[in-house]
Amino acid sequence: MPNRFMSAWMVVCVGAGVGLMTAQRHTLAHEDDALALVSANDSGTVRTVNVNGAIDLTNPFFKPLGTNGRSCFSCHRPAQGWSVTPESVRRRFDESRGLDPVFRTNDGSNCEGADVSTTGKRRAAYSQLLNKGLIRVGIDVPASAEFAIESVDDPYHCGAPLTAASMYRRPLPSTNLRFLSGVMWDGRESSPTTSILEDLAHQSNDATLGHAQAVLDLTPQERQAIVAFETGLFTAQVWDRDAGLLRDDGALGGPVALSQQPFFIGINDPVGLNPTNAPFDPRAFTIFTAWSSQKDRARRAIARGQEIFNTKPIVLSGVAGLNGQTFSNGVTLPASFTGTCTTCHDAPNAGDHSVKAPLNIGLTDASRRTPDMPLYTLRRLSNGDVVKTTDPGRAMITGKWADIGKFKGPVLRALASRAPYFHNGLADSLEAVVDFYESRFNVGLTAREKADLVAFLRAL
Repeated sequence: MPNRFMSAWMVVCVGAGVGLMTAQRHTLAHEDDALALVSANDSGTVRTVNVNGAIDLTNPFFKPLGTNGRSCFSCHRPAQGWSVTPESVRRRFDESRGLDPVFRTNDGSNCEGADVSTTGKRRAAYSQLLNKGLIRVGIDVPASAEFAIESVDDPYHCGAPLTAASMYRRPLPSTNLRFLSGVMWDGRESSPTTSILEDLAHQSNDATLGHAQAVLDLTPQERQAIVAFETGLFTAQVWDRDAGLLRDDGALGGPVALSQQPFFIGINDPVGLNPTNAPFDPRAFTIFTAWSSQKDRARRAIARGQEIFNTKPIVLSGVAGLNGQTFSNGVTLPASFTGTCTTCHDAPNAGDHSVKAPLNIGLTDASRRTPDMPLYTLRRLSNGDVVKTTDPGRAMITGKWADIGKFKGPVLRALASRAPYFHNGLADSLEAVVDFYESRFNVGLTAREKADLVAFLRAL
């Protein structure tokens, strides 16, 4: 074994010391690796550090505080980037015959209250969760909405009224939360008058009442304990199967460097919303800059991928929430302009947007519908305009026609551990993610550029 890979393996093994004792692990799950903070994936190894110290299994994050056996931990596992993957869910289904707490019909099944009386029926009822790791989010159309649901083509024939929509979404990671500018895919847990910490506390209670079907609110102490735990977690890929240790030779990969990354709301914002008035720097990612002159081909590929992400010109047009949008400082972006990946993924070395900026990049367009997704026909009340979408997105929160199909961009770290990608699991691999952007924006990537981008994203 080459010295570089041997040293990487030794560091990873030592890093496992941040995990939990075996006896502690077995108190929570039958899977020996359920709480492993260093875990293998197809691209290498992902690691979590907790900057607040040892993990306390008495934290309410790990407790089933509702009536259906679920806890936050049911859908947020460290080996899967503190989300869940279809592979892990299928394993839990097989081990429990579909009776693990993650399988509950209030939101885990394709339809509310689905028939789950046999193992076969459970497998069919939870197909979205098993195949894409999707949880059903049911929301009523806001009373003051500018639109109505005219019809729905529902592959599951749930028979739900047209006054609500069922949307199937990936559980967002409960790690790297210090970089958030908005909470939840549609921002429903965020308010202009509250801080992210307050939003996360509110979300912890709503999740317990909803996902865990609790009958009582969390106490203020329980909410704060969950938030304190979550905001202490930092997760990133630490070892790459081709490039080795991702913090070697001047690189800044892994969760320790991530935990030291500066962040504040508006940092590096591209339209001038940075409160320090510092100009936008498209080179938002600098993790692997030191590898640009490496002799090792795998490391050079990662560095090239980072440079492509930072600087490859992209003509951005037709993006609701971006093109033609007037921001709070009075800046209005044109209907078409040239940017880069970091125009939207601007938070330095984290990759989400540093201010609330929900965007519609076309993920829910009828043209991209897969057979497992419903298709909603929405009609604008003011003029009769019609749009078809698999998920109305933020419009189900604000009621605004302009918000149809808008979602926030997530933090991009630890991507290799938590496929599939996008809010609806549309892309089953990072290659498919790159292909989506190529088809959507006609970026003009060469085969090598695509491979380099994937190498970079895997190393995050």
